[in-house]
Amino acid sequence: MARALLHIAALIAATLVLACDARAEGLVPYKIIGDTIPQPLTGTPGDPARGRELVLARTTTCILCHSGPFPEARFQGDLAPNLSGTGNWWSAGQLRLRLVDASRFNPQTIMPSYYRNDGLVRVGRNFAGKPILSAAEIEDIVAFLVTLRD
Repeated sequence: MARALLHIAALIAATLVLACDARAEGLVPYKIIGDTIPQPLTGTPGDPARGRELVLARTTTCILCHSGPFPEARFQGDLAPNLSGTGNWWSAGQLRLRLVDASRFNPQTIMPSYYRNDGLVRVGRNFAGKPILSAAEIEDIVAFLVTLRD
C-alpha cells in the first residue's frame, strides 16, 4: 500500500513539473481538429483593433510578406497572399491554426510558426524556447483577420 502511494505521489509530482514547464514556456494547450483549432487560446475574445496593430507591426513580420487593405502602410509584401477578404476564405479556427503552425498546411512555408517552440530550426536567440506571439496576441490577430471581408 505504501509503495502504491509513493508511486502515485511520484506521478503527481511529475505531472506538476510538466504543467509548470508548459506555463513557463508560455504555451496554452490547444486541440487541432481537422484544419482548425476551433477553441480560442484564451478565455476572452480577441481585440480586432489590437490585432490590426499587430499585423502592421514590423515585429510580427506579417506585413513583410502579406499585403492588404492598409493604405497607411507604404511597403507591403508580395511573397504571400493578400489579406483582403481573409474573413471570407477561412474561419477563425482555420486562421488560428495558420498562425499557430503554418507548417501543418505547407511544410516548406516561410511563414513562422507564431505559437510553437519545439522542432523549429534557425530560431533567433531571443525566441529560442518560447513562442513569437502570446495566446492573446494570436486571438487579437484572428479577431482582426475575420473582419477582412470583401
